[in-house]
Amino acid sequence: MSAKGQVVIPKSVRDELDWPAGTPLEVLKVAGAVTLRPVAEKRRRLTLEEFERRRPRYEGPSVSLEEMDEAILREAQRRWREKEARSR
Repeated sequence: MSAKGQVVIPKSVRDELDWPAGTPLEVLKVAGAVTLRPVAEKRRRLTLEEFERRRPRYEGPSVSLEEMDEAILREAQRRWREKEARSR
């Protein structure tokens, strides 16, 4: 660390993280260590009208909550089986 408190991040690390010069970084103190991460871009809030315009419309048949729950359970079970198969 320099006398001004500046730290140089090696080019290889900047390249790996895709941090070009001028990337704004956030400094976080975590468990006695320092973590750097890019500052998250502020997301613009949508109005309800804008959200409604952007939201894809569902034009299929009506589905009950029970049918949705069953479909979610089947998908979770399928993913679990795939994960188990990969770990063998």
